[in-house]
Amino acid sequence: MAEYAKFELEGGGSVSVEVEEQPGVARAAGKSGAVIRQAGESFELALGEVRDAASAALGQFRSMVQRPDEVELKFGVKLDAQIGAVIAKTGLQGQFEIKLKWVRDPAREGRAAAEEEAAQAADTRA
Repeated sequence: MAEYAKFELEGGGSVSVEVEEQPGVARAAGKSGAVIRQAGESFELALGEVRDAASAALGQFRSMVQRPDEVELKFGVKLDAQIGAVIAKTGLQGQFEIKLKWVRDPAREGRAAAEEEAAQAADTRA
């Protein structure tokens, strides 16, 4: 039997999301055989927590000394009526796929080398 969580939308209305069945107590179902549970928070609030986690992860990679030109984060999001949005797992662990990309730019490398030489020359003069 399918189970759904109904998340209210902050702008009005709602969205129903299929969720995993909770083991244990059998619930009464409607005519369609589906169980619909009311979510404990709004859809936007649930996704906002995942957005904050993605932002924190992205900040860690952007603060690297050798900052990548591109950062790509991939992860699954699972919605639960009681918990809200969670990062989905595969097997026994949560899953993040992270791709960092550095693009070689000869002009930028030349500028960086010139800046480093200038800094070294200033240190020797001081």
